[in-house]
Amino acid sequence: MEKFEGVTGPAAPLLRANIDTDLIIRIERLVGTGRSGLGGFAFEQLRKLPDGSDNPDFVLNKPAYRDSPILLAGPNFGCGSSREGAVWALMGAGIRCVIAPSFGDIFFANCFQNGLLPIALPEEEVRRIAEETEGSQGAGRTTIDLKRQVVTTPEGRELPFAIDTRRRDALLQGLDDIALTMTRQGDIAAWQARDRAARAWAWDSVQ
Repeated sequence: MEKFEGVTGPAAPLLRANIDTDLIIRIERLVGTGRSGLGGFAFEQLRKLPDGSDNPDFVLNKPAYRDSPILLAGPNFGCGSSREGAVWALMGAGIRCVIAPSFGDIFFANCFQNGLLPIALPEEEVRRIAEETEGSQGAGRTTIDLKRQVVTTPEGRELPFAIDTRRRDALLQGLDDIALTMTRQGDIAAWQARDRAARAWAWDSVQ
């Protein structure tokens, strides 16, 4: 997993509530499409017009926000089905951080397994960041500093955010749950040796 320490760029405002994982990536796109190929299908229903051309009114199609690494969203972002492909699609589209008032629980957990940072801020603060960005025609930059746990808005306001310490450290090191577990291989091997000595019968069938 790629390490995440911070990111700076325009924050694209998509301030609608209850954006679910099906809207982020359609289920049929997960069949026969490699993980790295999902970015082009992110928000397909919003990004494309019926004839297949780009929808000029969709925020990520606007020149100021095409390369935005930060997405501003409404409450309950990522709700719906447990679709890890939603996180893959966002990252494939260049999104490294989503700021919203709240998130779907499974989506929130999947973010940390893939190197995408979800930040929960009050809705009024999310809207104010959007206003600061839009006031500069998208030229304003928002900075995310994971080490300091601070969002710096285009106007220079610093907004602290909360994050579980273990998840923060894992992102900084680029470790998902499996990789994090493997950092304790010595402890695991020592426990296995002790348990094998104490309960040999339990290990008889273990190769």
